[in-house]
This record gives sequence, C-alpha cells and structure tokens, in this order.
Amino acid sequence: MFTVPDFLQQGDRVAIVSPSGPIDIEYIHKAVSVLESWGLQVCLGKHVCHKYGVFAGTDAQRLADFQEVIDNDSIKAVFCSRGGYGAIRIVQNLDFTKYVQKPKWIIGFSDITVFHAKISSLHIASMHAAMPKNFSTVTPQSLESLQQALFGNVQPIRWQSSSFNTLGTARGRLTGGNLSMLYSLRGLSFEYDYSGTLLFIEDLNEYLYHIDRMMQNLKLSGILSRIAGLIVGGMSGMKQGVDVYNASVEAIISEVLVPYNIPVCFNAPTGHESDNMALIPGIEYQLQVQSNNVVLQPLTVL
Repeated sequence: MFTVPDFLQQGDRVAIVSPSGPIDIEYIHKAVSVLESWGLQVCLGKHVCHKYGVFAGTDAQRLADFQEVIDNDSIKAVFCSRGGYGAIRIVQNLDFTKYVQKPKWIIGFSDITVFHAKISSLHIASMHAAMPKNFSTVTPQSLESLQQALFGNVQPIRWQSSSFNTLGTARGRLTGGNLSMLYSLRGLSFEYDYSGTLLFIEDLNEYLYHIDRMMQNLKLSGILSRIAGLIVGGMSGMKQGVDVYNASVEAIISEVLVPYNIPVCFNAPTGHESDNMALIPGIEYQLQVQSNNVVLQPLTVL
C-alpha cells in the first residue's frame, strides 16, 4: 500500500531546489510568480541558482538543500527546478527518515525519475510534472493539471489514439519516467518494482538504436512480461547514429511488445514536450486504449 502525501491548501509553504542541473534566476522568478498566484508561499534552496559545471552546485550543496526541505515540516511540497543530470549522485546520501514519517510531494520529471524511483521504494507517491524550467513553455492545460493535482483534484487524461496502439483496458499502480533513467537504475536497490504496474516512459535526444537497446533490456530482464500496460509519452528529438536505423521510435517499441498481450499506447502528453500533464507514480490508474482515444483515469485518489 502506498502513502499519498497530503494535498496542498491555500497558504501552504513550498520549496524550489535544484538537485540536478543549473538554472537561471529568470526561470525561478517566473515559477515563484506562478506558485504565488496559486496561493502558495515559496521558499528557495540556498543554492538553487548555483552552478558547478553541469550541476547546480557541488554534490554537498545540492544534497544539503534537498535534505533541508524534505526534513522541514513546514514545507508541504518540493519542486525540483529542472532536470539535466545530478540526482543519482546525491540520492543515496539523503536521509529519508523524517520524510517517511511525514511525506510531502516531490515534483519533477526527466532526471528527477531518480527520486520518483527512490520514493516509490519507500511506498510513497510522488508527482511527475512540469518543473520551474518548463513553466514558461508548457501548455496552460499542463500547468493547470499540476495545480489541480497538487490541490487534490486529480483528473483523467485523454488524448488521440495512434495507429501503433494496441487496444485494451488495464489497471495498476502507475510507475515509470524517463526511459534512459529507468535503464540506468536497473539492478539498483531502489529500482522500481514493476510487477502489475502501468509503466509510462518518455525520453529526449536519444539515438534510435539506444531506444532499441533499452527496450531490449526491459524485454530480456522480464519487466515487459510483468507490467499490465505500457504508456509511451514524448519521444522528443530522436536521432540517427552513423548508421541509419530503418525504423521509427514507435516501430522500435511496438516490435518489442509483440509477444505481450497488454494494452500499449503512444503520444501520451507527458515528457519533454509542451504537453506535460501531471501524473502520480504510486497510485492506481485505469488505462483504456480505444480506437479513437486513450483515457488514463486515476482510481485511488480520495
């Protein structure tokens, strides 16, 4: 059984921290304005706009900021400012003792998949959604879905069907995130438990043959035989290598799924696109892949 953190109320304090890549202050100012318009009080991590190579400060600085906000009982939600790279370098040095006693929402996507997996291993739900870096570029509907989800009004998500879809209905606990990150977490102590889940994946700027390699790993390791359904989000900026891969990303994924009698859908509004609707890994959803559209319906939010 997963614990769902308390939903937000007007006047609650939230924090923005940068556990991965560096971010310019302009994005932070924009995000603060948005969150304050939702009736929230915003505090910033001490090193939120620091830069240390590809990181938002040293490992010690990013670790300290994240530890402080997950330990602070007055902070009800933690927004990761952006993805990039760096979460994997600090996650195992975090102490989640106080967090488990009083969980709060951890929000982000891409590199933040590391934290979603870790939190899932603690049987706590989290939120896969737009981050401050993306607040200016996502659709109004995506920001609204984040706001609504944070305040406890988690809505179904609907989108148009793809010719690559496999029709069907399934239900299960939602799990997943960035495919490259899921691949990098294989074999770690806090890797997701995929059994009976609805798995969603997305990725950015990957070579097509890398996508095939990662999907083959999910197949050969038995993950694809254990999931109840697959949701494919944005596969943005896919690239060819030196040798041309003669298949689209949809065809690559579809081919791997042939042996499994599960619903599969493409073009889900999640990932590195302007449509990036809020999802809650850890809660139960129902997936309906129909000929004309796809519906992802939350089942366990009260």
